[in-house]
Amino acid sequence: MASLTSQTPTLTQLSWSTRAADSIIRRYVPFKWHYEHGLALQAIARVGQRTGLVKYPDYVKTALDPFVDAAGNIKTYSVEEFNLDQINPGKGLFLLYQATGAERYRKALELLREQLRNQPRTREGGFWHKKIYPHQMWLDGIYMASPFYAEFTQTFAESAGFDDVANQITLIEKHMRDPKTGLLYHGWDESRQQRWANRQTGCSPNFWGRAMGWYAMAIVDTLDWIPADHPQRDAMIAILRRMVAALANVQDLPTGLWYQVLDQGHRAGNYLEASASCMFVYAIAKGVRQGHLAPNDIEVARKAYLGILGNLIEIDDRGLVNLNGTCGTAGLGGTPYRDGSFEYYVSERIVTNDYKGAGPFILASLEMENA
Repeated sequence: MASLTSQTPTLTQLSWSTRAADSIIRRYVPFKWHYEHGLALQAIARVGQRTGLVKYPDYVKTALDPFVDAAGNIKTYSVEEFNLDQINPGKGLFLLYQATGAERYRKALELLREQLRNQPRTREGGFWHKKIYPHQMWLDGIYMASPFYAEFTQTFAESAGFDDVANQITLIEKHMRDPKTGLLYHGWDESRQQRWANRQTGCSPNFWGRAMGWYAMAIVDTLDWIPADHPQRDAMIAILRRMVAALANVQDLPTGLWYQVLDQGHRAGNYLEASASCMFVYAIAKGVRQGHLAPNDIEVARKAYLGILGNLIEIDDRGLVNLNGTCGTAGLGGTPYRDGSFEYYVSERIVTNDYKGAGPFILASLEMENA
C-alpha cells in the first residue's frame, strides 16, 4: 500500500469523489437490496450529477434494475418486515423514475411508501426501527426513511407527509439528546424494557459516532425537500446547529476526526472512526452550503476532511482508493445481545472499504470540492 500520509493531501488535488466512486465500480461487489449498498449508489449517482458522465447513473441503473420487476415488486424485499433499513436502497429509484418515467419504478416507490404508511409507531408517532425491535427508535432509522419520505412527498404531492417527516426528526431529538453534552444516544426504548435502556429515560448508554452521523446526514438531506415555509423547518435547522456545536466539542484536535464512542477518546480501545468522520464532514459542509449553518462551521469540516485524507485514505497497487478504519457494524439488542456498552462498541470489527464509510467519503468529497 502507498499511504497518502507520506504525501501532502490538499483540497485541490484530483477529484477524490470521482476517484473513490471509480474505485467502487472497478472493485465491483454484486448489489444487494441493503441499506449500505443503497448508500454507495446514492453517492455514485451524485458524482454523475456533478460530472455529467453517464457511466455513473448507468451503474446505478444496472445495480437496481434486477430487483424491480414489471409490476414494481422488489426482489428480496418484504414489506411485512417493517424494517426502515430496507427503505434506503429505494432512494435510487427516484433517479430512475425521473430519467425514464417507467411505471415499474413508480410502483416500487409506492411499495416502499406503503411500508411507511403501516410502519409500527410509538405513542407519539415515531417509527419503530424494525418490527423485531418493538417500541424502539434508533438514530440510524431517521436516515433510512426520512429523506426518502420527504422526496416521495414532494415528488407525488402528498403535502401532509412533510408533517410526519418533521415529527420523526424532532421527536427523536426530544427523547435522545443529552442536555449536558448535546450529543444524542444511539437508541431509545419507549417501553424501557430492553436491557440496554435506561429505566428513567429509555436511552441506550453511549454516544455512537455513526449513529449521530446517520442523523446528521438525514437532516441535511431531508431539508432538500421540506418546503421553505413549513412550520417545522426552522426547528430542524436548530437541531442541526445544536448537533454541530456538540460535535465540535468532541472533535479530536490533532487529527480533526471523531472517535467511535464520541465523548470517550481518552479510553483504551477507542479509535478514530472513518464512517462517522465522513458523515459529519458531509453534513456540516452541506449545511454550510445550504445556509443552515454559519460560514465558519466549514472549518470544522475542513479540518476533519484533511484528517481523513491524511490518516484513513490509502491508494493500493492498482491505484484504487481505500478507506480504512470503519466500524463494520453495530446495533442494539438482538441475538447475540448487543448491550450498547463502551466495550461493545469498541469490540466490533474494523474494516476497509465498507460502503458505510466509502459512500459518505464520496459525499464528503463532493461537498468539500464545492467548498
